Amino acid sequence: MSRLVMVSNRVIDFGAASQAGGVSVAIYDALARHSGFWFGWNGQVEDNENPDTIVSREGNHTTVTIPLTAADYNDFYLGYSNSVLWPVFHNRLDLAQFEAGYYSRYVTVNKKFAAHLAPLIEPDDVIWIHDYHLFPLALELRKHGIENPIGFFLHIPVGPAQALIAIPEHREIARALSAYDLIGLQTHRDVRNLIDFFQQSVFGSLLPSGRIRACDSELDIGCFPVGIDTNDFATSTIERDSENPEMNRIIGIDRLDYTKGLPQKFRAFGQFLEEFPEHRRRIVLSQFAPPTRESVEAYADIRSELESLSGAINGRFGELDWVPINYIHRPIPRRELRDVYRSSRVCWVTPLMDGMNLVSKEYVASQDPEDPGVLVLSKFAGAAEQLSDGVLVNPYDRNDMVQGLRRALEMPIDERVARHEKLASVVWTSDSDAWGSTFFNALVKAGKRRTGRGQPSQRVRAAMKRLDKVPKTAITKKSVTAHAGG
Repeated sequence: MSRLVMVSNRVIDFGAASQAGGVSVAIYDALARHSGFWFGWNGQVEDNENPDTIVSREGNHTTVTIPLTAADYNDFYLGYSNSVLWPVFHNRLDLAQFEAGYYSRYVTVNKKFAAHLAPLIEPDDVIWIHDYHLFPLALELRKHGIENPIGFFLHIPVGPAQALIAIPEHREIARALSAYDLIGLQTHRDVRNLIDFFQQSVFGSLLPSGRIRACDSELDIGCFPVGIDTNDFATSTIERDSENPEMNRIIGIDRLDYTKGLPQKFRAFGQFLEEFPEHRRRIVLSQFAPPTRESVEAYADIRSELESLSGAINGRFGELDWVPINYIHRPIPRRELRDVYRSSRVCWVTPLMDGMNLVSKEYVASQDPEDPGVLVLSKFAGAAEQLSDGVLVNPYDRNDMVQGLRRALEMPIDERVARHEKLASVVWTSDSDAWGSTFFNALVKAGKRRTGRGQPSQRVRAAMKRLDKVPKTAITKKSVTAHAGG
């Protein structure tokens, strides 16, 4: 059976990862169904430009990691990945630092990843690479002679092609993406935008088969919405506040990021309290906003803005025994999430643009089917394409946000139950198991098409033999197999 090699910028330490995010858990769960290993950065910053790989095992999972240098972290991670690609793919060209010269280090780190990973690849391995940090990795692996199936999944949204081609290196990015056999995206809108990008950047063409031809390669692009492990969230038995049944919690859980629409949410909440005073003292907005990339200026700005807004709203409407906004600038452990979701009357998810947003699915899975809460969801979250039976709102329209919140809080029980049944059906059907198996099977098929274009497995084996002769200071294929139980 083929091994699955997962690759992401950051590999989570699950021995101490009570705060692990939903996407990391989805990757972890997909790897649990296959032998193989997870490769990437271990979160450490060291001075060594040529580090050894580190192999570790947690239960049935094997990880192979390397550290980054300070220059890597600054220019590759904070720089090109999060100060150029992140804002552009979220259609925020105004925040992109095109002129900073980060691209060279971005490519260098991907070359480093490829150099450490290529010697570990077996001929029958299936390679699944994740997220915008690693666009060039397949191309760099191909340079090492790796002709295995290589798939790529983008967890963030794809902005309009006109935004993407504003990146000075957009042609290089398109060429790099063309080295994959399969690219998976969250929504059909993302698929259309990426096809447009190929067509406008490198004259890509849509073939009658539905595949894309670009840069002398053919690849598949498909929609594979990420799901959650529903069993993780369906076991809570906690009830809403029995001591104060009139108090309804509105929960928000978002990373502190300018794409999440948090200032818009706070302003809408203040307007709601102004227009509907009958709800004062009966609701509280509990907003968790864990820190992220705090050394990037844009993130420091939004933190300051949220602290100012929450303070102003609490100062205006709060009383001795009632604080309208609980603004909490730290993560919430995953083991506590389902109880927080279950005890909340409304989940308010208002990103300006989002890849999927698994919080919305986690909330649905946590609800009591006989007395469910209401999901209020931005139209621009990737999840809105699947969860259309939530209360969909426009985060750019404050009045729409206010009315959506009012509708959720005043929704009768029969409507809440009916909406929840439809939402839960989607969440349970398209869970993390379905996501992982569907993408893996599609990638295997796409890889066979690559082999059918005159790239036989003998070429792979010859390349591996050449690589085996190269002296290794890092982990070998044999030792990875031993750790993985293969």
